[in-house]
Amino acid sequence: MNFRRKLPACLFTCSALTQPADALALSYPEPEVRQVIIEPPETSLATVTRARRVTQTDTARLLQDYPGVSLYGAGGTSSIPALHGLADERVRIQIDGIDLMSSCPNHMNPPLSLMAPAHIDRISVMAGITPVSYGGDSLGGTIQVDSATPEFAQTEEDTFTQGSAETFYRSNGHARGANITATYATPSFNLTYNGSIAKSENIHAASDFKPAGNAATARAWLDGDVIGSTAFQTGNQQLAMALKADKQLFEFKAGLQDVPYEQFPNQRMDLLHNQGKQFSLHYLARFDWAELDARLFEQLSNHSMNFGPDKQVQYGSAVGMPMETEGRTRGISFKTILQLTEKLSATTGVELLNYRLNDWWPPATSTVGGMGPDTFQNIHNGQRNRYAAYAEWDKSWDSHWTSQLGLRSEMVSMNTDQVQGYSAMPMYASDAAQFNTSDHQRTDHHLDLTGLLRYAATESSAFDIAYAQKTRSPSLYERYTWSASGMAAAMNNIAGDGNGYVGNLYLKPEIAHTVSASWEHHDREEDHQRWQFKLSPYITYVTDFIDAQRCPPGYSSNCSAANLTAGNAFVTLQYVNQNARLAGFDGSGSVYLGRSDQAGDFNLDGLFGYTRGINLDTHDNLYHIMPLNARLALNRTQGRWSNTLEWELVAAKTQVSAVRNEMPTAGYGLLNLRSTYKWKNMQLDFGMDNLLNRSYAAPLGGAYLGQGKTMGLNSVPWGVPVPGPGRSFNSAISVQF
Repeated sequence: MNFRRKLPACLFTCSALTQPADALALSYPEPEVRQVIIEPPETSLATVTRARRVTQTDTARLLQDYPGVSLYGAGGTSSIPALHGLADERVRIQIDGIDLMSSCPNHMNPPLSLMAPAHIDRISVMAGITPVSYGGDSLGGTIQVDSATPEFAQTEEDTFTQGSAETFYRSNGHARGANITATYATPSFNLTYNGSIAKSENIHAASDFKPAGNAATARAWLDGDVIGSTAFQTGNQQLAMALKADKQLFEFKAGLQDVPYEQFPNQRMDLLHNQGKQFSLHYLARFDWAELDARLFEQLSNHSMNFGPDKQVQYGSAVGMPMETEGRTRGISFKTILQLTEKLSATTGVELLNYRLNDWWPPATSTVGGMGPDTFQNIHNGQRNRYAAYAEWDKSWDSHWTSQLGLRSEMVSMNTDQVQGYSAMPMYASDAAQFNTSDHQRTDHHLDLTGLLRYAATESSAFDIAYAQKTRSPSLYERYTWSASGMAAAMNNIAGDGNGYVGNLYLKPEIAHTVSASWEHHDREEDHQRWQFKLSPYITYVTDFIDAQRCPPGYSSNCSAANLTAGNAFVTLQYVNQNARLAGFDGSGSVYLGRSDQAGDFNLDGLFGYTRGINLDTHDNLYHIMPLNARLALNRTQGRWSNTLEWELVAAKTQVSAVRNEMPTAGYGLLNLRSTYKWKNMQLDFGMDNLLNRSYAAPLGGAYLGQGKTMGLNSVPWGVPVPGPGRSFNSAISVQF
């Protein structure tokens, strides 16, 4: 056990994906050894095959083998993770220690989409109970994604260069891409560049896929089995510089993302350009008595949407409906870890986060009408500022008992300026006037608590029980979007369900109370664990949960009586505070099956999970809750070869949200195959996803809006879920130099 419990396990000592030559061993000084009290649950990319990392374009999909994680469908690089049924901004996501948010009314640029999978060295996932030093303004947990830790030459005389190049191809969509990494280092200086590009055409469903519903809904398939609006092109670059002096590390990182286009099958709009810039300074000092960690960062986002080629709509002399968004995030964080006694440590920290958002829609026509002649101001100078301080204590009582206690206080202040619609027509003017005459400034106060007790009964068995109170304030889009007009509301949708959403100035912060337990057990084998198992049940009660209600006629003249009762159509919804409960369990395990001289070593891995979410005020089901699901993987290794046969099982989703007219989906099972062959400096990866070309609809894929005129709320028929992709042959080549 060592002092680095608050840091990724590979920090300063290894790379999860590449190993330097023997002469290039890292030389960062090791801190004083002491006992680790509580290690947050995590997953490392050391456990994710290179085939999955290299051929993947969606960083969030690297999390699908972690218990408790499910994914909301989106574009080809933009899936949104959910932890124990809580998703999107209810999950805190950090990229290289930076807190990031989506700047888009459809959340087309979620934080995990801002780093390419090939640039990632480590992922940590904390689902449910999360230490206060990792959490904040979130309910479901924390996901941390980090690029490679800087490596330095071993002696004063040494300098070194190293790098890698990778290319991949996926047959479904003809997706292709390339990644490159290059490093120059001395004993005290490191310069590293990462670059990646990827492109895909529209993907295909299985050839026998038939849309659900009546003949009207079957209109969706204009070109055989093509899943419309799934093409994309993206590029990511990162430059990192690091200086090492004694027991101190200074880092500067600059990142640039350019996305010429990314289409979305479950949104009415497509991303037609997105540029993101990130800058960060990081200082880390490690001494015998303490560790100091400070960061300063800025993230800029310029985002443009319109109808892509599968949804193209003509309005007079203009094509489509332009929508523009600019976001800026600035932040400072400072953390200290103090070793108070041999068995007691304390972590303290402060965080400041400043977020600005402008969301405007230029006129599509020059005449008075539905979309002109003025600029529609969706969010005008939106402001969201967070100020946080926390303290956390870890104690080892004896050889069996350890504990953690944390306290976090935050203040979140929000405001926005006055707005206007496309024109002074009543469909915009009344809602704008109601919003503009209201007070927009809001200040929320958070108090988070975390307590965990662990009992190590034997060397092979341990039990945890934990409680947490977590708080999250509404987002700018949940609080400040103002128009209930069917068209405008339909453009404000972060759920991918085809409905329209309008904000609520009077939303309160969500407060989640979670109780969880876990039991871990493994064999007593010292040299090799032949089997292990973990089961973690949990229950979360959320007061003032931000759910949705049908927009009532009394709120706006745009909210009709028919909207209240429609059961087979897209509807207009308003965010509202209600109470909710989520309960479920996660399980994972592995078994070493044995070895054969002819066939190699065999291992069986598995995980399963279930979440049940209920709105306690309406007794409706919560939206986008993953049904019972499991993954089984049979792994074989022999010499340079490794192979995995994976079976993905998902039960039917029948418990759906009635208020949103969420569509049920049938159960399914998919087979995936992956193989790897390694040389000294080269690796070949190949495999097949959906080996049997099974037809299915992903439970969290959302409503299919990928083709046709999607602008109006019910301009496309309701009732078709987004289909899952059909069979894909994948290959990749990686070279290290």
